[in-house]
Amino acid sequence: MARRQPKKKNRFAVLFDRFSTKVTKATGSPMAFLLALGVVIAWCVSGPLFHFSDTWQLVINTGTTIVTFLMVFLIQQSQNKDTIALQLKLNELIACNEKASNRLIDIEDLTEDELVVLKKFYVKLSTLSEKEEDIFCTHSIDEAEHLDDRKNSENRKKRASLKKANGKDQHTASKAS
Repeated sequence: MARRQPKKKNRFAVLFDRFSTKVTKATGSPMAFLLALGVVIAWCVSGPLFHFSDTWQLVINTGTTIVTFLMVFLIQQSQNKDTIALQLKLNELIACNEKASNRLIDIEDLTEDELVVLKKFYVKLSTLSEKEEDIFCTHSIDEAEHLDDRKNSENRKKRASLKKANGKDQHTASKAS
């Protein structure tokens, strides 16, 4: 059997990934916040020097707009990577647990309408599990429905037995009087 060659990574994509990870970590640090705060304070203090001119205001507006614009892409790159890693970890937990439903693996690829349908199933599961004394006794929608049906059947049998027993008691009591 021929081994598949690993896909060559785009050099720019690898460099961008490394860069975005480092920048995202750095800009999320207390030092980065203090640096940004320092820039804003320096800009405020320089206001009287520039007579609070339109150019003085334009400098901060342009600077913050450019930084924000570029940071959106860097943060999105890091968030995409983190989301994929999180999804893979969850998929592993689902796949390794025999009681978990494998239907949930890769649900991130479903449409919004499909996710709404799936949510309705889990709302139903939640409703069924509210009837349980042990919150850990049901693990899937199918199992919860089966357990609920079985319990309802058993309860109907018990009620019928009690009704039958009560009917005999009442019938016996009426014969005795």
